Amino acid sequence: MSKEKEIRVLYLDDEPANLNAFRASFRREFEVRITSNGEEALELLGSFKPQIVFSDQRMPGMNGTEFLAKVHALRPHTIRVLITAYTDADEIIKAVNIGRIYRFISKPWIEEDLRQTILNGHDIYTTRQSLVEKVEELEKTNEELNKFIYSASHDLRAPLMSILGVVKLSELDPMDESAHNLFQMIESSVVRMDTFISSIIEYYQNSRSVQELQEIDFAELVDEVRENLKFFEGANEIQFDVQIDPCPDFVTDLFRLRIVLSNLMSNAMKYQRLDVHEHRVGIQVLCKEDSVDLVVEDNGTGIADDQQALVFNMFHRADAKKSGSGIGLYIVKEALEKLSGSIELRSIPDQGTTFTCSIPNLKK
Repeated sequence: MSKEKEIRVLYLDDEPANLNAFRASFRREFEVRITSNGEEALELLGSFKPQIVFSDQRMPGMNGTEFLAKVHALRPHTIRVLITAYTDADEIIKAVNIGRIYRFISKPWIEEDLRQTILNGHDIYTTRQSLVEKVEELEKTNEELNKFIYSASHDLRAPLMSILGVVKLSELDPMDESAHNLFQMIESSVVRMDTFISSIIEYYQNSRSVQELQEIDFAELVDEVRENLKFFEGANEIQFDVQIDPCPDFVTDLFRLRIVLSNLMSNAMKYQRLDVHEHRVGIQVLCKEDSVDLVVEDNGTGIADDQQALVFNMFHRADAKKSGSGIGLYIVKEALEKLSGSIELRSIPDQGTTFTCSIPNLKK
């Protein structure tokens, strides 16, 4: 079958002479169906599945504009063409707005004009269909990839937690200094790996989870995050300075807010300076009329000026000497965007860094 014969065309007109002329002109090139009845034409949409539909405008009962509007509702990718002997501007505008037509063709129509309309319309139809198929394929691939990442991440965490448990048990028994150092290295590596895997899970959940709003108890949240980070390397050497304003009736997504606070606090703990004795992390919750400012600051290594604009990019690491995935601040920014919030960075190398998150109250 030729390419032209693969093109299916439906023509609706209440004048038998027009129908017969259309079929005689194009039946050898295209698969053609003709009808003078709008309801029959709608039935042919399901059985014949035309790629291009022509309709006369002035029809008894259901006119061409109304018919093509129904075609759009039933088969939105079908190319719709209106044929009319009238040039009323209001009718043309109505046909465009309601029928979503591809072209107007004036009566009496010219055979070559219709032929070119069919060929061009078919090209547009196949392009649209190809795009739809590619989008569906991409969505399927993306969904499968997300499921794989989430499943693999959880499967990887289980053996890591087993290793960490064995390391913790071994520390209860006497051992020489060399063995102790080796076990500390194992523990540090396991914690880093688990932190990276947790970041992947957080990224997946943040991108997929539906927003669940609830009232926030900031003191409880800060305590929870600190407890989760207590095994972080050097956590016992850090002095926390926590100041929380009373924020009654503040509502947002707790899951995403926890992601933001956890990543900012772990970063503040990770990038401490080795040449100072006092390692400090400050956390402030400042309540405003319709929002909250969440401030996390440290007296750590700071971020170089030329790196500050890049730290929110995925996998960017401002300090190559420090271990890390470079995904944490990217997730923070993504989570804040889901909360309709924003983040600002102020940092001075060798003095410290301050992140200020502005988070709107989503209470309705």
